[in-house]
Amino acid sequence: MTPNRPSDETPGTQLTQETYDRLVAELEDLTTKGRHEIATAIEAARALGDLSENGDYHAAKDTQGKMESRIRHLQALLKGATVVSEVTSDGSVSAGTVVALRYEGDDEDDLQRFFVGSIEERRGDMSVVSPSAPLGQALLGRRSGDTVEYDAPGGTLTVTIVAVET
Repeated sequence: MTPNRPSDETPGTQLTQETYDRLVAELEDLTTKGRHEIATAIEAARALGDLSENGDYHAAKDTQGKMESRIRHLQALLKGATVVSEVTSDGSVSAGTVVALRYEGDDEDDLQRFFVGSIEERRGDMSVVSPSAPLGQALLGRRSGDTVEYDAPGGTLTVTIVAVET
């Protein structure tokens, strides 16, 4: 499946053009080169004989399953994605911004930074919060200095937005 570039009206994950293009290229690579390579590996492992005790065969089939899962994930993600231009924030939290938060009861210097957006847009190893998650929903549209509450599995949590960065 070759994904089409979605229109701006399509709901779903917001991706920058750079990330969208990277994911399309990854999908293309997996559905062509990746599938060919795994088929070759499975065929070579089958040639080794008894499949019930063939570690190479089972490893190749496991790799194939993981690859097909990634292909399905990318297809669904790209089908519902909205391509957005680079973030130009007015100082409020939106998809594509980085927020520094202090949880109620934490020390002044104890800040946690989150990227607000899709895991596919991740920046390095920074934690990601989805705009559709309870914390993400509570943060959207808010500004530095605002305090928000959100429901977490362990109860209601309160955070103060210390900074919003683009």
